[in-house]
Amino acid sequence: MKRNLLIGKYWDPEAVLKGLDKLTSQGVHIFDVFSPFPIHGVDPYLKSKRTRLTVASFIYGCLGFLTAVTMMSLIYGVVWPMNIGGKPALAFPSFVPITFELTVLFAAHGLVITFFIVGNYWPGKRARLLDIRQTDDVFIIAIDKDKLSDESSVKAVFTDTGAYDISETEYER
Repeated sequence: MKRNLLIGKYWDPEAVLKGLDKLTSQGVHIFDVFSPFPIHGVDPYLKSKRTRLTVASFIYGCLGFLTAVTMMSLIYGVVWPMNIGGKPALAFPSFVPITFELTVLFAAHGLVITFFIVGNYWPGKRARLLDIRQTDDVFIIAIDKDKLSDESSVKAVFTDTGAYDISETEYER
C-alpha cells in the first residue's frame, strides 16, 4: 500500500519530541517516526498497540516443553527403557534440564521467526528508507497526507521545532 507522506527531518531527538508534542496537540495523526536509535517517549505519540509477542513466546515455550517431555517419555519410557543404577525408566527430575533448554530454544527461535514474518523481513530484502541518513544521524517525523486537513500548519510546526528539511515522498510498507 503506497502512502503519500509529508516528512520533517531533524538533527536532534529533543526537537523531534517537541515536534510530536505540538503536532498531536493540534490533532495531527503521526504516521511514524524514523530514527537511528530508539527515542524514549515516542510511543505515546504513535498510539502503538501493545505487542502480542509475549503471547507468542508463551505458546512457543509451551510447544518446546511439550516436545521435550513427549520425546523423553517416549524414548526413555517406551522405545528404549533402561535401568541405570536402579532408577526408574521415567525419572522426571532428570528431564528438567533438557525440558528447560528446549522450552527456551523453541521460544527464542519461534520469536525470531515470528518477528521476521510479521515485520516482513527476510534475508536480502532491500530496506525502504525515507532518507539514506536515517540510519546514521537524521530523525524523521512522517505524516500521512491523506489524513491531513491543513498541510501548511504542519509545515509551520516542522519549521518552528527545528526541522532542517520538509519534503513529500511516497512510501510503501
